[in-house]
Amino acid sequence: MLTFPVNGVLCTLALLVLWRAEELAGACSCAPVHPQQAFCNADVVIRAKVVGEKEVDSGNDIYGNPIKRIQYEVKQIKMFKGPNQDIEAVFTAPVSAVCGVTLDATGKKGYLISGKAEAGGQMHVTLCDYIMLWDSLSTTQKKSLSQRYQMGCECKIVRCPSLPCEISAPEECLWTDLMIEKQVHGRQANHYACVKRADGSCSWYRGVALPKKEFLDAEDP
Repeated sequence: MLTFPVNGVLCTLALLVLWRAEELAGACSCAPVHPQQAFCNADVVIRAKVVGEKEVDSGNDIYGNPIKRIQYEVKQIKMFKGPNQDIEAVFTAPVSAVCGVTLDATGKKGYLISGKAEAGGQMHVTLCDYIMLWDSLSTTQKKSLSQRYQMGCECKIVRCPSLPCEISAPEECLWTDLMIEKQVHGRQANHYACVKRADGSCSWYRGVALPKKEFLDAEDP
């Protein structure tokens, strides 16, 4: 009969637990995106309050185990992009390790929520979607949700990985917040949109109002 020292077994178990924790912690990884890019990538973008929360079954996996999701009941305030019906429920994974999102379900906080459309007035969100407290958005961001971000969905926002960096095509806008300000929510994210102009090129535009014709017709940024 083989025997193992108790300390050795405990050490092995501890290592397994740590390995599993690291595996879960690293399971959800999202690349940073400019708010406009998140808007353009999403099927649905709404302003809403979360008024309820419950865990539900969403079918079974390939092994027959039930798939759990969190269902948030939401009260939609405004839809900026999406289907021709109000969103009544937002679904997400149950834990952040698999990109689940935690929202305040007391109805006291307003959110900007972007994600993928599902049937029947529902949507699914992950940690990689753009979800922000409404009051944390800048005035420019709030205004841009109505039309300006949509004007630039044919443009491409390119993240600057290191200096020097430059665009490789006229339809690109160079996003430098992470490189210069060392943060995702920097000046360009908070106050600029990448807008397509009359000649097919794209350029950063700052301002609460929609771009004027003179800007759209300009030949140079």
